Amino acid sequence: MSIYSTLDRPEADRSVLSAGLLIGLAGGSVEILVVWLYSALTGGDAAMVARHVASAVGLDGASAVAGLAVHMGLAVALGIVLSAMVQSLAALSDRAIWSFMTGSLAAVWAINFFIVLPVVSPGFVHLLPYSITLASKLAFGSAGAAVLQRLRPVHVGTRR
Repeated sequence: MSIYSTLDRPEADRSVLSAGLLIGLAGGSVEILVVWLYSALTGGDAAMVARHVASAVGLDGASAVAGLAVHMGLAVALGIVLSAMVQSLAALSDRAIWSFMTGSLAAVWAINFFIVLPVVSPGFVHLLPYSITLASKLAFGSAGAAVLQRLRPVHVGTRR
């Protein structure tokens, strides 16, 4: 048995990165979908929300496309962190993965909307109702859990 963890192996690093990329892409995309659906149903402006994302990181006057790129970049970074955290935990059941992912994203939402954004971009906090922003984060967590569940090898004769 090696004193090194499985995360020290290059193939494990690639696994964390590739899973994180997929988690981030899926989660970030579903968040965009939630905001777009809310905006479409209420007459809101999803492009304005995307421009505010860019503005929140200092890209004042940037386009909605820039905001989407910033959003997806942050989503991928978060996906990689979550992938590394899940890899560091012992074999989790499917239920535990879903709980971990949605719980982690609920914590990210709370930190973003009650600590970080009020300082960094106070106006962003009130662009959408809290319920919609929380729903988008929980959707990210669900998408991430679904990705992880699909990436897990199937073990014949074992319960997950």
